[in-house]
Amino acid sequence: MVISNLPHFRYLLIGSLFVLVTLFFSLDSQASRDANTFHSTEEFAFFTTLTDSLPRGYNGLFAGSGECVQCHGFDTAMIASLDPQGNDINLVDDWRATMMANSAKDPFWRAKVSHEVLLHPQYMEAIETKCTTCHAPLGHFAAFHQGAESYTIDEMVNDSIALDGVSCLACHQQSEENLGNGHSGELVFETERLAFGPFISPLSSPMLEASQYEPVYSPHISDAGVCAGCHTLITETIDLEGNFTGGTYVEQATYHEWLNSNYAVDNVSCQSCHMPTLQKGQFYLAAGFETVPRDKFSLHELAGANVNMLKLMKDNAAELQISATPQDFDAVITATENMLRFRTMEVALTDLDRTADTAFVALRLTNMAGHKFPSGYPSRRAFVSLVVRTAEGDTLFHSGEYDANYELTGHDASYEPHYATIRSADQVQIYEQVLGDVNNQKTTVLLRAASALKDNRIPPKGFTQSHAVYDTTRISGEALFDTDFNVNELGEGSGSDVVYYHIPTLGYLDELDITATVYYQSMPPKWMAEMFAESTPEIDLFVEMFNEAERTPSLVGEDELTMAGIVGLQPVTPTLDAEVFLANDRQLMVQTPVATELTIYNYLGQQLQQQRLSAGSSYVPLQFKRQIIIVYLNSPEGTFTRTLWVN
Repeated sequence: MVISNLPHFRYLLIGSLFVLVTLFFSLDSQASRDANTFHSTEEFAFFTTLTDSLPRGYNGLFAGSGECVQCHGFDTAMIASLDPQGNDINLVDDWRATMMANSAKDPFWRAKVSHEVLLHPQYMEAIETKCTTCHAPLGHFAAFHQGAESYTIDEMVNDSIALDGVSCLACHQQSEENLGNGHSGELVFETERLAFGPFISPLSSPMLEASQYEPVYSPHISDAGVCAGCHTLITETIDLEGNFTGGTYVEQATYHEWLNSNYAVDNVSCQSCHMPTLQKGQFYLAAGFETVPRDKFSLHELAGANVNMLKLMKDNAAELQISATPQDFDAVITATENMLRFRTMEVALTDLDRTADTAFVALRLTNMAGHKFPSGYPSRRAFVSLVVRTAEGDTLFHSGEYDANYELTGHDASYEPHYATIRSADQVQIYEQVLGDVNNQKTTVLLRAASALKDNRIPPKGFTQSHAVYDTTRISGEALFDTDFNVNELGEGSGSDVVYYHIPTLGYLDELDITATVYYQSMPPKWMAEMFAESTPEIDLFVEMFNEAERTPSLVGEDELTMAGIVGLQPVTPTLDAEVFLANDRQLMVQTPVATELTIYNYLGQQLQQQRLSAGSSYVPLQFKRQIIIVYLNSPEGTFTRTLWVN
């Protein structure tokens, strides 16, 4: 997050607020306004709105974030919650514009819940009760603590503390009991007023005095298991008649994806990335109290990937009753864009070969996240835009182009398959999870999800099919048969995919400029279509906001190269009618009708071996093992290319 070293105007306003609140409660409010004529009635109304912008009070199990802001919000004395450069890093303002803070107000979530209920009204109570466990945990679990057996959206919207979303105590009051073993909203909370934190020997009196909560050190608050209960969701499947089948579907398993990675082995928790810790300097934690300075400070920016929804909520903050300022949103949006752009994926293009009619390149994508990318809710997708331009700047080839509605052009009506090799512009590599119903038809209705028709989201490094949680993190569809999907020369667990592009050059022989760009979308129009075909107040409101929103796909990574021109070749070379396959781990079998030159490359385009072959069948001894190879045959009769995995 980038904030000026000088206090921002919003902080001057908040600083003024605390002074004015004292006046407000000690004097008659109208007399105060009369005596201080340098503030208008409108300004006093604004200050009062800020005072009430976060919910205060208690609901039997939790406190609202308004009980925390007085110490963990902006410090008017400019002592607490500052980094070594003097930038304000207070927890509340970092958090209040995040997806976590606004989980109960998220208009997409509200619309989708109403969609599921519209299609299955007989299960309304069960659907809404399940959905509020994670989107409105402070309301849901307080109600259950007091004996309720359900908690609906109507109850949530009339509960100010529930509308606090994933608020402070949704994490800091979680017990270490069963930590990391729960899923689908199975959370365990401490029933006493305790707030767990990462600092040893916290000073209790200021927090007890201010909020009635006692701070307690516990290392579990830094454990990835705090995220497990909500970021692994398993739903029960119903058929198209609305009957439960007895089956289940893993709607998301971000925590299990992390378990099946090097990040879990190396103890790089969710918090390590999404709540980065400032390691240098000393930090005061509570405004207005002389607490012991600490040498580490975890930022509460909670950046993920959902840039488009953050922008939509910023533009509709008043209607959604979100208290965050535009500046709060801008800080979170910047942090989220930086997370996507610099900490998510490595993109590398390699020039393989070029003939008179085809350019051959390899695109290697390596996941830098500690879970699949994309992860989480199944609407999310990433796609590759590969553009080839002539030396004159004309577009010769474009796979992954999107239209004015931000939908990909030319892809399959149902869903695009996973590709190992792309040969035409109407093929596009999309990394996504596609839900299938009991008839194996694509669906976006979560209760109808019975299987994954496709899941080629790129796994994290260290991901294996032999891991204990692979049953909830499966690869599905054509990616299972792609020999370099999550596999490299060292074997399984690369956390990468290589896409080969055979680009038709239409007889153009001069230099080519090739750019590969990976984009991310959290709300693709095609995914929305099934819900948008229906009408509820929540869907109608979201459609209105969606159509007005800035929805440009988010940049994740890119690379480019220049491919040299070729001279003196015929403009078109036919494909050679040949066969290439592995006879065994040490020999290649090549069948060709004419004499040909064989060249073998690795996945980086480096030549491994080359030799001339006679017409007919030939056994070719291999001088290497355990890697992806590209076999290229070149003869006067045509060319032939085949990609293989050698054990």
